[in-house]
Amino acid sequence: MIKVNIKCNRIIITGHANYADYGKDIVCASVSCIVITSINACLRFDSNSLVYKEEQDKLTIDIKSNDDAIRLIIENMICMLEELAKTYDKNIKIVKEEDR
Repeated sequence: MIKVNIKCNRIIITGHANYADYGKDIVCASVSCIVITSINACLRFDSNSLVYKEEQDKLTIDIKSNDDAIRLIIENMICMLEELAKTYDKNIKIVKEEDR
C-alpha cells in the first residue's frame, strides 16, 4: 500500500500500491505522475519553492514557499491523490496529521 503522510509543510510518500505487478501497476504510475508533475510545476514557478528527496520506496517533499501558486499546486496534488484513494482504497492511504 502507498501511504501519503501530510504534516504542515512536509509530505512523505512511501510504499508500493501492489495493485498489479511491478512495472504494470496503474495506481503506482498514477501517484508517480501526479506527484512528479506537481513537483516540477512548483520548481518551474520558483526553483526554491520546495526540496525533495528520493529514496527506495520513499519520497519526502519539504515545502519552503508560502506563495499562492505553490500552495495551489500542492493542494491540487493532494486533491488528486485523495480522488485516487477513493477509487483504490486498498492501495493508497492518505493521512493528514494536525500540527500540535
